[in-house]
Amino acid sequence: MLSLENVSVNYGAIEALTGVSLHVEQGEVVTLIGANGAGKTTTLRTITGLLQPRQGRVVFEGEDISAKPTHKLVARGISMSPEGRGVFANLSVRENLQMGAYLKKNKADIAADMERAFRMFPRLKEREAQKAGTLSGGEQQMLAMGRALMSRPRLLLLDEPSLGLAPLVVHTIFEAIDEIKSEGTTILLVEQNAHAALGHSDRAYVLETGRIVMEGPSKDLANDPRIKEAYLGE
Repeated sequence: MLSLENVSVNYGAIEALTGVSLHVEQGEVVTLIGANGAGKTTTLRTITGLLQPRQGRVVFEGEDISAKPTHKLVARGISMSPEGRGVFANLSVRENLQMGAYLKKNKADIAADMERAFRMFPRLKEREAQKAGTLSGGEQQMLAMGRALMSRPRLLLLDEPSLGLAPLVVHTIFEAIDEIKSEGTTILLVEQNAHAALGHSDRAYVLETGRIVMEGPSKDLANDPRIKEAYLGE
């Protein structure tokens, strides 16, 4: 479904990604793990057109999307829940969800997708009229994910969904990831919580200073002594 082919990205003179190649098959959950500054968010921003590769290309469903603007990629079926959640603080929960459906015209579809978000995250239904800026961090993360799902993406990008959240909320977020996968949506997950990420994904890539240094089935990486020492605290 998605492939990065030898992608390099610069911030000015600094090379943030160097020759990154990865692929995501339809129906998979693939996770990118790595330390802060490894290039995980840069990878997602490049996929969504917010950054342009200096070399290499991004291919989605057989089409080179490297130079496509972000809103066209949303229309093509790619959606992202960004790091830091990025909710519209002065808008209500319902209005935030409606923003996720801004390209859609069919009111019945929008209503059905809204109910799907409320079913997946009942807390959002309880807070439907509340301004997003007054929600807890966990509720804002649920809202960011719900908003990303409103465009009915075929590929969902999740950037650090568990960052800064209490363990109970992290459990809820990863349960939602399992549910989203079961409904047929493909997921590329960027996550510092390597333990949870490897436990809820099919395959994984490890990024270090802008390069992929390891890849394989998530179960294999979770049992690898190098991963245990570097990312799992074992």
